[in-house]
Amino acid sequence: MKALEEKILKEGKVLPGHVLKVGSFLNHQIDTPFMMEMGRYAASLFEGDKPNKIMTIEASGIAFGMAVAAALNLPLVFAKKKKSINVEDDLYSTIVHSYTHNMDYRVVVSKEILNEGDRILLVDDFLANGCALNGLMDLVEQAGGTVVGCTTAIEKGFQGGGDKLRAQGLKVESLAIIEKMDDRSLEFRK
Repeated sequence: MKALEEKILKEGKVLPGHVLKVGSFLNHQIDTPFMMEMGRYAASLFEGDKPNKIMTIEASGIAFGMAVAAALNLPLVFAKKKKSINVEDDLYSTIVHSYTHNMDYRVVVSKEILNEGDRILLVDDFLANGCALNGLMDLVEQAGGTVVGCTTAIEKGFQGGGDKLRAQGLKVESLAIIEKMDDRSLEFRK
């Protein structure tokens, strides 16, 4: 998505450790009209795959997930990083390593939310090494559902997570794929 690449170049900032800061529009402050445009574009790539639910992980994936879900007129499920008092004990759970926070999270989804036979489109804001998406796939598998594909706003192609998922036969569509990134420049995959 050319518009996203241009927005990254204009508003993004590369931080040490291959971290891309896009908080001005994606995951701290949300540029709502632009997010909805991203959601419509991503949704168009998966209409033929007939998902019945969209799934992400809290918290940064929720805005993009909501935009995709709204475009497809589907519910959005998000895996919680902490079990709260309003979530019953009958849960699917898995461990996910966060690249950004460099820590492991036990993520959970209630068994009443994720069902056998569900056709799930996974959504996240970033794809680096693929840990979050692999964790979400594990939850869907535990429920007896099917992952129809994954879409992310920004993929760090140089970290290989997306390519590993594609090599497994999974449909992965990222709106912008960064091929190279250093303190001075970004290069997008053609």
